[in-house]
Amino acid sequence: MDRLLNVMTAFSIGLIALVLVSLRRAHIRVEYSVAWLAAGVTMLILSQAPEFLFRTAEFLGISYPPVALLVMVLFVFLVVFYRFSIRISDLKDANIALAQRVAILEYRLQSSHEVEKAE
Repeated sequence: MDRLLNVMTAFSIGLIALVLVSLRRAHIRVEYSVAWLAAGVTMLILSQAPEFLFRTAEFLGISYPPVALLVMVLFVFLVVFYRFSIRISDLKDANIALAQRVAILEYRLQSSHEVEKAE
């Protein structure tokens, strides 16, 4: 179990470092980095607090604590992915609305040019 906790610690530190570097280089926006940083910090806390892990495994009815750790990590990432799915859906709707507005403006511009040519 110690090896799994060490791997999770290294993975969470790597995730936090990757997000911070990406944030600094402007590859990721601040509002998106918060979710990933929260996921990394949550994984770090879970991997560094074995007593919390044991209590959580007992509460969940899981006899093997590393499985409880993996279940909790999966839950954290599912929440992050769900949040991004909502954001992507909103962006897709906004993109469709924007494309429709551009098409309307192009039509009006083209119609006004045709009226000017006819005069």
